[in-house]
Amino acid sequence: MCCSSKCWLIAGSIIGALLAILGGVLIPVGDIIIKDKIDQEAVIEEGTIAYDNWIVPGSPVYRQFWIFNVSNPDEIINGGKPKLQQKGPYTYLVRHLPKTNVTQNNNNTVTYYLPNEAIFQRHMSIGSDDDNYTVLNLGVAAAAGLLPNILLGLVNNAVKRSNSSLFQIRSVNEVLWGYKDPFLEHLPIPEKTIGVFYPYNGTYDGPYVVHNGKDDISKVNQITKYRGESTLSYWKDDYCDMINGTDAASFPPFVNNKAPLYFFSSEICRSIFGDFEKEHKLRGIKVNRFVVPKRAFASPVDNPDNHCYCRDTDISKNCTAAGVLDLRPCQGGKPIFLSSPHFLDASKEILDTLEGLSPNAEEHQTFVDVEPTTGFTMHFAKRLQVNVYFNQTSKIDILSKLQSEFMFPVVWLNETAMIGEDSANTFKSSVTTPLTALGIIQILFICLGCVIFLACSITLSVRSCRGKKHK
Repeated sequence: MCCSSKCWLIAGSIIGALLAILGGVLIPVGDIIIKDKIDQEAVIEEGTIAYDNWIVPGSPVYRQFWIFNVSNPDEIINGGKPKLQQKGPYTYLVRHLPKTNVTQNNNNTVTYYLPNEAIFQRHMSIGSDDDNYTVLNLGVAAAAGLLPNILLGLVNNAVKRSNSSLFQIRSVNEVLWGYKDPFLEHLPIPEKTIGVFYPYNGTYDGPYVVHNGKDDISKVNQITKYRGESTLSYWKDDYCDMINGTDAASFPPFVNNKAPLYFFSSEICRSIFGDFEKEHKLRGIKVNRFVVPKRAFASPVDNPDNHCYCRDTDISKNCTAAGVLDLRPCQGGKPIFLSSPHFLDASKEILDTLEGLSPNAEEHQTFVDVEPTTGFTMHFAKRLQVNVYFNQTSKIDILSKLQSEFMFPVVWLNETAMIGEDSANTFKSSVTTPLTALGIIQILFICLGCVIFLACSITLSVRSCRGKKHK
């Protein structure tokens, strides 16, 4: 029969070993429990956390606009270099209405439409959206680039008869959402209203068809069809016409930061991607930041994948120019080109034609902050600039003296949303805190078990050695 202290030491060693083993077992078991819970709550169907945040954004989504005011319009018409000043922000609440016509399909997909509505937020703006600025005349500039040379005489006559010019004074509201253009009244076209985002209010984007995740959670919210088609038709290429990824409102859970994060945007008529940049904390929640990299809008020379986005070798300098996306294929031929604000990452020759632009990544780069376990987007900033292309032509008087061709900025926007304090606290209490507690328990059991086991085992060994030596 062993002495009392020896029995206690043996029991301590066994208990310590069991605690360490239990801590080790809790790691895979805990991971399974977490995965099962995430798999349940990430599915897009009524009653899940994912559905509640999917049907209507959990945080308000705002669009901030900066208008490019032209300070020297007469100089430009007579061959001078444009001098631009950004004016803003002018902020609108968007994406605040729930998705409509939501239908759960038999093939584990869900169909829906996105309603478009923009409500002006005076308290988040530098002034009223009735503020006036000198801006590019969208109708004149677009018509010059849209119509063939044989019809440019018609454009010139319409400019004179409507007393129009290459630049005009318009309000922020008119530039963004549309106005009746006297120049267009003199052209044989049915639509006389023009605006950068006209028409928007009261319209719907879609239909979208996305995986609901019931059969495979790794596909949840990934878009399978847009407007009834599984691919786009703008670019006439299998790669560029792919509809790849989600809408960036959320992603499949267990995000891998070693792979690009793909998302589709109907506004830019293509799928795009973000690369992992860093891990940081947002309102106490650990998130991974993915940014749209330079190579996404690089020239085909630097990124061969972009070969199919180059449709005009003259405008794109034989496909060597970078930083802009030609949207004419999906804009009915209108000379609209998209870029990052202030031509961030664009070719130097584009920036050299203008004054007043100061591109920097902190203000002008698009990013998304994703909570990696759930795949929920906690913060994003979609930053885009709308430009109109036009060039010198002797057939239109007001364009006859231009110094060169222009990729002319009209407006840039920052569509952004961030999880609120209340939502962040709810997320932490329901997701972050349990995960953290489980991790602490796992480590505590392993460490405490190892300490008890080693202490008792070493003590037993020392006593055993001393007993043998005494004998």
